[in-house]
Amino acid sequence: MTDEREFEGRPSRDRDDEDRGERSDRGDRRGGPRGRFRNQVYCPPGKCFDYKDIDTLRRFVTETGKIKPRRQTGNCSRCQRELAREVKRARHLALLPFVIVTD
Repeated sequence: MTDEREFEGRPSRDRDDEDRGERSDRGDRRGGPRGRFRNQVYCPPGKCFDYKDIDTLRRFVTETGKIKPRRQTGNCSRCQRELAREVKRARHLALLPFVIVTD
C-alpha cells in the first residue's frame, strides 16, 4: 500500500478548479431556489381566499390554467390548501376556466 493520492488513471483531489472544467461557475446548489424564503401572501389571521375574488385567484394560476405550486406562490401549506379549494370552487361555478387554450 502506498500513501500516494494520485494514481495513473485517476486525477488528484488537490487540483485547482480550472483543471476540472471550471466547476465553480455552476454555483452552490444548497442556496438554490428551493432553499430561498418567499414572503407569504395570505397567511396572517383574518385573511382568507374567496372564490368570488377572481383577480386575486388569477395571480396564483398559470397562463395555462394550472394552480401554481407552493414553492412559487410562497404560501404556507394551510393557505395553499385553502387556495386550491377556492380555485376549484371558482372553476366549478365557471368563474375561472379549467384549461386556458393558447394557439
